[in-house]
Amino acid sequence: MLFLRYWATPDRRVLVSLNESVLEDFQSHIQNLPSDHEAGGLLLGTVHGAHMIITEVTVPTLKDKQCRYFFERMPFGHRAIAEARWRASAGIIRYLGEWHTHPQDHPTPSGLDRTEWALLAGKRADGRPMLAIIVGRQGLHVEIVSPNESGLIMEPIF
Repeated sequence: MLFLRYWATPDRRVLVSLNESVLEDFQSHIQNLPSDHEAGGLLLGTVHGAHMIITEVTVPTLKDKQCRYFFERMPFGHRAIAEARWRASAGIIRYLGEWHTHPQDHPTPSGLDRTEWALLAGKRADGRPMLAIIVGRQGLHVEIVSPNESGLIMEPIF
């Protein structure tokens, strides 16, 4: 597997685990060719204190807007999946954040990414920070975003 599965804040107070199926979904949307468009979706999973396990991601729908350097997730299909998982799990599986791709080997968030993440973090009903992941060709950018703070970049745990 190209991408690493375990991530932590520098102080190791927050841990994130990505299921193998999540990493496989990320792999299948890497922008390797000049004709490949950005992709993205929701991060769904479980919360264990400050820690998270990402068990599933939603993937682009036909209604999403995808271009080489732009992805806009339309809410309908993604929201329906998230709500179905929430109900089926009696609230155990929940929305944890967002992911999208960049056509970079080692991705970095744009100003637009950071603005959008702060807005999404502010809309969280549970008040928790949001997890944001950017999938690059050779690595991931994993960050915890609070509405009123700058993001906290996570590090892979080897």
